[in-house]
Order: sequence, then structure tokens, then C-alpha cells
Amino acid sequence: MKKVLIATVKPFAPAAISQMKELLTQAGYDMQLLEKYPDTETLKKAVQDADALIVRSDKVTPEILNAAKNLKIVVRAGAGYDNIDLPAATEKNIVVMNTPGQNANAVAELVLGMMVYMARNRFNGQPGIELKDKTIGIHAYGNVGKNVARIAKGFDMQVVAHDPYVSSEIVERDGIKDYEEVEDMYRNSQYVSLHIPATPQTIKSINYDLLKLMPENAVLINTARKEIIDEDGLIKLMEERPDFKYISDIAPDKKDEFEERFGERVFFTPKKMGAQTAEANINAGVAAVKQIIDYFENGNTTYKLN
Repeated sequence: MKKVLIATVKPFAPAAISQMKELLTQAGYDMQLLEKYPDTETLKKAVQDADALIVRSDKVTPEILNAAKNLKIVVRAGAGYDNIDLPAATEKNIVVMNTPGQNANAVAELVLGMMVYMARNRFNGQPGIELKDKTIGIHAYGNVGKNVARIAKGFDMQVVAHDPYVSSEIVERDGIKDYEEVEDMYRNSQYVSLHIPATPQTIKSINYDLLKLMPENAVLINTARKEIIDEDGLIKLMEERPDFKYISDIAPDKKDEFEERFGERVFFTPKKMGAQTAEANINAGVAAVKQIIDYFENGNTTYKLN
């Protein structure tokens, strides 16, 4: 009997666990659950005899992989996978997958929710502004970006995008203006929503020179990764431009400095909230289980990352 370990410091919702267990039981697999574990040693011990591992934001390091003698597959229940050491997994012939798209609507709704919150001055009783007719630039037109576009259109916003990996035909087919040059999108967007991964090419790429192009009363929204922001450059820009606001689902390294200097012009969720809905929780967890079963039973590697 194959053993599937679900190891999450940030647990799945009970409804998700129930559905995941039902699927695994029907397939004849043994599900082991490790939630809110205190340290790496606990995970190392639990993963020793696991054939498959499901994680959320939990770090899967070479140390963890070396302890997992039977491990064949790791699935990240979510889109981002920089918490998993892909080269180390590849060296040990362990397949790594993610579950793209399962959290996309939840993240997109958070983007618009934070935008409304800031546009209405945090609901402090003072007059705010409307999102209608404002332009939002979507930096990376993937699963989340497409959902942001869909919801923003419902607010009657003007939607534009930049993504060098998605053809203009796909973007424009959705009724969205595609900017080939990223600078042009920033120059013409009062709001920019970030959905790029953290890679050697993108780390600190959202910098002073790019952000200074944004028009008056600009707002930057980050539900991607904190590493893509050049924090020193953003601080410099916000010092020069009292109209600029920054809202993020990932607290920056210099969170205290941002809050002390810029007060209500910044907002950071207490913890990453993008995927924190019941629906996204269930979708990602169930997708992870289905992918593991499909891999073992049929050799399907559709979402393989390494």
C-alpha cells in the first residue's frame, strides 16, 4: 500500500482533508497527516517511508529529500513552488508537481478586495475614489492574471497586460490591450498587479526606474513574491512621491520601515492570504491527490516541474 504524507504547517481545511482522504482510500492508498509540525526533524521522521508528499508553503529541502527513502513524487498544493528544491529532487529521481490554477480565483478576489480597501481609505469615513474607468496593468497574464482581468472588468476598469511568455493574440482575444514593452504598461497604468514568479531574472526587477513611470496616484499590488520587489528602490520612490501606495499579500523584509515612513499608504496582510478560502483550499488539495494517483496509476506527469 502506497503511503501519501500530507505535511502542512498551515493545515488544509477539514473539508479538504475529508475529500482528500476519501479519494486516497478509494484508490487503496494510506494517508498520513502531519499538521502544524514544530520543526524540520519532525518532518524528516514522518517522510521516511512516504511514497508521495503533499505540501503547501512548507520547505522541501535536500535534507528532507535525503530522509525520504521511498519518495517518488512531491506535489505543491498551489502554484508557486520556490519552496521545493527542484535540482535536489531531480538528482534523486523524485517528480515535483504543482496544481496551477486551483487558487487563482481566490488570489484574484484578494487583489480587488485590497484595491477597494485602499481606494476607500481603509473605510475610515473619509471620501475615497472609485475603481471604475481606472486602468489596471496585469504583470504576467497567467491563471491569476486572467482572473484579475475578469473581475476588474466587472468594476468597469480598463485592463492592460504585459507577459513576454503569452502571445498578444491570447491577451487581445480576452479584450485586453497587450503591451510588448513592460515600461509602456507601467507608464499607462494607475494600478499594477504583480503575478510574476521569483526567478533569477525577476528578483528585484520591480525597481525604482520601473515604478517611477507610473502615473499620479499609482498603486502597486503584490500577491506574488516579496523577492521580486527592490525594497530600497520602492522606499526611495515613495519618499519622492507622496501619491504612491503599495499593498501586498506578502510582508516585505523592511515591513516596519515601510509602515513607519508611509503609514496608511501601505497595507500588508497579517499572513499570506491569497489562497486562504475554503474553495481554494479544497481545490488545491483535491487536485494534488488526483495528480498523485494519476501519476502512480497511469504515469501522468502533466504538471511536472523538474
